[in-house]
Amino acid sequence: MQHEIVSRDEWLKARVALLANEKAFTHAQEEMSAQRRALPWVKVEKEYVFDSRSGKMTLSDLFDGRSQLFIKHFMMGPGQEQQCVGCTLEVDHVDGLLEHLQNHDVSYVAVARAPVGEIETLRKAMGWRFPWVSSFHSDFNYDFHVSFTPKEVAEKNAFYNFRHTHAGLEDLSGESIFYKDDDGQIYHTYSAYSRGGEQFLGIYGYLDVMPKGRNETGPRYNLVDWARPRPTYGKGGMVGNNGRYHAPDCACSAHT
Repeated sequence: MQHEIVSRDEWLKARVALLANEKAFTHAQEEMSAQRRALPWVKVEKEYVFDSRSGKMTLSDLFDGRSQLFIKHFMMGPGQEQQCVGCTLEVDHVDGLLEHLQNHDVSYVAVARAPVGEIETLRKAMGWRFPWVSSFHSDFNYDFHVSFTPKEVAEKNAFYNFRHTHAGLEDLSGESIFYKDDDGQIYHTYSAYSRGGEQFLGIYGYLDVMPKGRNETGPRYNLVDWARPRPTYGKGGMVGNNGRYHAPDCACSAHT
């Protein structure tokens, strides 16, 4: 990586020029955020019930007395032994923010289609504090387009990221936002999928100012190239085409 080496005064001139572009980007980002908040809302008429470690919970219960709810659609289906490195990296950002979000009228909950027992095993192994519930007995994941039937996957006709596409898997990731008014009516206000979730990956803010940047140099040119579950760094293993981490002693078909 070659860079021009200059005097401090020359560096300052270049830095001030870049600052103008950074300010323009900030204003554009603020405008985009305003456009997101201005989207129309959809009434949630269906009742969704989830399994939690403390029993059954409705979508309304997940608000936990607050008016705003952030749902992380965690990419984890029933019987899935390898965890998604992208979802893992994203939720790793959350535990230190929970009290700040809650004090700002925001509840954060992860939802996966895996049974709650399997969810609890992973949650405890990773030491996560945030609430995590199962939609195993619910249509929630299907209705919000992060889970797909075997037929949809086989026919390469899943509706994901606002278009029909080849999902490749029965469960993918995303984020959905909900609002509950004073009468208890719930509205769906926003969702993001695929690279739309990068806005919740705070680590990119750090990497993007480093000399090597994101350093996602292949083979997939995204976070799968480097991100691993925290306890597995330096221990080998690999990540499959589906973004799931495999330990060195894993003998599944991904290695053959």
